[in-house]
Amino acid sequence: DKDAILNAAAAIGYPVLVKPAGGGGGIGMMPARSPEELLRAVERAAALCERAFGTADIYLERFVERPRHIEFQILGDRYGNVAHLFERDCSVQRRYQKMIEEAPAPAVDRNAIDATAARLADKLATAGYDNIGTVEMLMDAGGELAFLEMNTRLQVEHGVTEEITGVDLVRAQIRSAAGDRLADILPA
Repeated sequence: DKDAILNAAAAIGYPVLVKPAGGGGGIGMMPARSPEELLRAVERAAALCERAFGTADIYLERFVERPRHIEFQILGDRYGNVAHLFERDCSVQRRYQKMIEEAPAPAVDRNAIDATAARLADKLATAGYDNIGTVEMLMDAGGELAFLEMNTRLQVEHGVTEEITGVDLVRAQIRSAAGDRLADILPA
């Protein structure tokens, strides 16, 4: 429904990003800066998504121009404890695929990043989150962070966090799932 698409984009504000609902890897992601661009992008993205993922379902979100992609590594236990193991900067990308990750993120407001990580850990503890995960966010030019997604699993990039923390995240995940307390899993 073209009217619904245009109304949704107007509510978000241009530019918007057209994204596949049933896929990943950057396939079907297209920015649109105007209603005319949007309708063309939706048509192209839906066709690509149908071929790649078997569904033409798409959605819209705010498009952040030249963002930084910041991920927070999270670990929780079944006793209501959640900690963050710092962040990774995944901004060097090609076609929405991460090429290089750095930890900790360079050239950021350390206090703001640490406060965001602490708030994420608190919210996830309140929600009862009890294992490993990665919260992905986009940071605009002004340093504002916007939630992108949470992956409730260990990601391939975990080795970057292991290097800076000395924590074996595969082992930590298994210990958390086995019922160990966070205080016993993480070094003091």
